[in-house]
Amino acid sequence: MGKIANKQMICEVLMEHAVQDKSIVALCSDSRGSGSFTPFADQYPEQFVETGIAEQNLVSIAAGLAKCGKKAYAVSPACFLSTRSYEQCKVDAAYSNTNVKLIGISGGVSYGALGMSHHSAQDIAAMSAIPNMRVYIPSDYLQTKALTEALLEDEKPAYIRVGRNAVDAVYEENNVPFEMDKATFVTEGEDAAVIACGEMVGPAKDAAELLAKEGIHVSVIDMYCVKPLDEAAVIKAASGAKGVVTVEEHAPFGGLGSMVAQVVSRECPKKVLNMSLPDAPVITGTSKEVFDYYGLNAQGIAAKVKEAIA
Repeated sequence: MGKIANKQMICEVLMEHAVQDKSIVALCSDSRGSGSFTPFADQYPEQFVETGIAEQNLVSIAAGLAKCGKKAYAVSPACFLSTRSYEQCKVDAAYSNTNVKLIGISGGVSYGALGMSHHSAQDIAAMSAIPNMRVYIPSDYLQTKALTEALLEDEKPAYIRVGRNAVDAVYEENNVPFEMDKATFVTEGEDAAVIACGEMVGPAKDAAELLAKEGIHVSVIDMYCVKPLDEAAVIKAASGAKGVVTVEEHAPFGGLGSMVAQVVSRECPKKVLNMSLPDAPVITGTSKEVFDYYGLNAQGIAAKVKEAIA
């Protein structure tokens, strides 16, 4: 299988299961095209709900369907799902403990040139702050497939953030280590630990390869399960390392970096450096242009690792 977007893989998995499982329902807020859910809507019209541009209604309707025994998947741009419908996510989905999976598409800076109104750089912090809400940010389509299949087996609410574009695979087709709510060690090394999530895992892996050529050996941890955070993996990675670097497509406050720093400071104190988007309106451009501008690439991560272990 070639390189495909994570959002497309979610649709493909749901379509595969919807043949037999009629309780699966997908909902979109005028986002079936951008969310890659047009095939689902076309093939399973009786299991699809279009709310139009009404994100608050989207979440409330999904919660209502879940209370009637449906497995509801609410698909909407992450920038709107995590802000415009925040109260509904908090009350209707999480507090009411409904089987709603909130699919935040085009997360982070995926919308590029559309600017700050369409960027979701606060959603990790916002969604993680909601009691009873889990937060997942898969790194590639292979992990997304495993995660989507695992989420079909439970009845708890969750927020899944995926990017807009296809990204290079972190894993191999027949070798996708996955355990629910457990981070994956992509590489292991004793000099430093790089803990990343989502699209930042790929550059972190590339940075480890660059550093290995210089004799610096780094553990790269794919923390797709941002909440619940795999604290055991953080402690394991940080305990034997000289320094820790976190990398995320998110604002510098309240995200993966903050969570990791809390664990490290409590369990095995040492330097933690957080790489993130700035606390300012992000420049406009493609995802790659934005990442390169802020050093969220292999070269930037490698340089930050050297700073952490200096």
